[in-house]
Parts: sequence; structure tokens; C-alpha cells
Amino acid sequence: MQQRQFYNLLGRSPIKLILIGFVFATFCVESVSAQVRINGAGASFPYPIYARWISEYNQHQNDYRFNYQSIGSGGGIRQFSNRTVHFGASDSPMTDDHLERVDRDIMHIPTVMGSVVIAYNLPGFEGNLRLTGEILADIFMRNITKWNHPSIQKLNPNYKLPDEYIMPVRRADGSGTTDIFSDYLNKVSQTWAKNIGRGTALRWPMQTIGARGNEGVTGMLRQIPGSIGYIELAYAKQFNFPMIQLKNAAGNFISPSPKTVSAAALGLTEAEFYGDYRLSITNSTHEQAYPISAFTYILIPTLIETEHDIAVRQFLDWSLSEGQSFAETLHYAPLPERLAKIIRERISLEDRPKGKIANE
Repeated sequence: MQQRQFYNLLGRSPIKLILIGFVFATFCVESVSAQVRINGAGASFPYPIYARWISEYNQHQNDYRFNYQSIGSGGGIRQFSNRTVHFGASDSPMTDDHLERVDRDIMHIPTVMGSVVIAYNLPGFEGNLRLTGEILADIFMRNITKWNHPSIQKLNPNYKLPDEYIMPVRRADGSGTTDIFSDYLNKVSQTWAKNIGRGTALRWPMQTIGARGNEGVTGMLRQIPGSIGYIELAYAKQFNFPMIQLKNAAGNFISPSPKTVSAAALGLTEAEFYGDYRLSITNSTHEQAYPISAFTYILIPTLIETEHDIAVRQFLDWSLSEGQSFAETLHYAPLPERLAKIIRERISLEDRPKGKIANE
């Protein structure tokens, strides 16, 4: 689903106003000849907050105009690797093999944390459904096809579940959201790990429906009664989808929220704060952690080669400081303060000669 269709889906919502402002700012760049355009592309998972950041940032500086296209993590990695955009964005970290095939060193910069939620459309049902990771895996592998399956009913004894077919909706494009979702299922279901595995693009069973982007999956969920799908929390909140409470590694059924996403990062070690940030926080052992939580990343060159690279680092510095205040209102979790501080120091331009591009 294209971005313009997503605006129509949003209705009269705060996120729509943010995105419309972002689009207006993007088109206005044509009339401001002195400004340099900075293009980015990638994950749909962080699109609402990136749109807000860019809208705010473009209003407070006059040298550059930032633009971001929501095309999926796979597209973002591909375009950044091919140098057709100035920064990429992905929820799925690049693999060592992929990094070795690119003609420059790349840094993964965590920007916020978010959650992949399990939303569903079950007309006439009012309740808070609970699932385990194993049952969720069986649903998407089509081993469980009815909402009143005994294993689901057993977890939800207070509700009479309908004798209706479950229609799983999943991503059809290369997707970091899929990678996060499958990373979790890979950890909790041996059957999933053996038959499906982890990745941005998977071999799905035939009886599933594919859609492009979080926007596309959201649209399918709205249209199809009995459907279930995985999307980012902001999309589920915006359309008032009911969301599954998932059993976490500590045995508690947890609803997704910025607070329960933040809990998933509490197990990070000091060494990880100084690593390459390609981290997995799915299935965290913290008792209040939502189990499908993750970082999302902006990809930048390790070495500064152009004026555009400097501009992207300045934007990231703002995003990791002032920009973090927008996270919770858009249903993301801000980075731990210490982690954000360390990252800002690593991408700092303070020691570089003014007016000159300097390599690290």
C-alpha cells in the first residue's frame, strides 16, 4: 500500500496531521533552492516517528530538507547499499555476509524501541485474548485454523470463542518487522525454527495473505473478518485494533506498551552499550517485558565522505536527544538514556574541523 493510501486510512488522527505536515514540508523543498535535500528510505515500522522527527527538524533549520520513504527494511538496505539514498532504515540488522558485500563500512544506529503486536479482527468478540508463542507459531504455520481451537480456548476460559476460521496476514515484502516477528517465534517454537526460520522474507504457507508494509497489513486486517496479523504498535493503536496479550519468558501475559518495551531492554549489558548495536531483545527474561520488542535502526556510513553524511549525523544527534521526547506519544519507547548518550558521543562531529569533511 502506498503512503498516500495510508493517509486515507488514518482518518482525522494526530498521526495523519503529522504525516500531512511531513508531506507538505517535503514538497516545499522545491521552492527553497538554497536547501540541500537529504533522502532516506526503509522500514515502515518507525515511519510515524521518523515523519514526526523530520517535520519538527525541518522547521528548525534552514540548510537541509530531509525526506523519508517507507518502503520496507529490505528496500532501505538495498537503496543505502547502492548509494541511492543518504541514509537507510531497517528493523533488521544487516548480516555479516551482507556487510562484507557493501563497498563501505556501515554503522547501525538505534533510534527508538518498538513492539511488533499481534492485532486481530474478530467481529462481535469483546475480550482480551491471550496466546503463547507456540500457539502463535502454529496459527501462522496453519496448524491451528479456528478461533475456538482447544489450545486457544484453554488459555481463554472466560470467553466463548467463535467457530470461525483464522486468516493470517503477513508481510509480502522484505521486512524488518517480519524479521523481529520470526526472531521471536524462532526462540519459542522448535517447529517454527525447523520449518520456517528467521528472516526478512520467509517461505510462508499457502493459506496466508501477504501485504506490503505495516500500512498494507493494517489495511488487510481492517477488511478481513477473522484475520490476525503482526504490525507495529502505533498502527494498531491508531485503528483501535484489539491486541493479543502474549506470554513472556517469565510466564506472564503482557500487553504491548512503551513501558513493557522499555522493560525488554533492561537486560542489556555494559559491553552491549559499546558494541555494534545489532542486538535482539525479543523474548526478554524480564518479568514485565513484552516479548516481541526490538530496536529500529538508521544506517549511516562509518566514514564521513560527503556534506550529506555530516547532515545526517546532525539530524541523528537531535533525534537521540530532543527527538526522544516524541517517542511515547507515538507508542514507541525511548532509548535508555545512557545508551543514547554513548551513541551521540560515537557519532559526534565536535572534534572535526569546521567546514571540512574529515574521515574517522
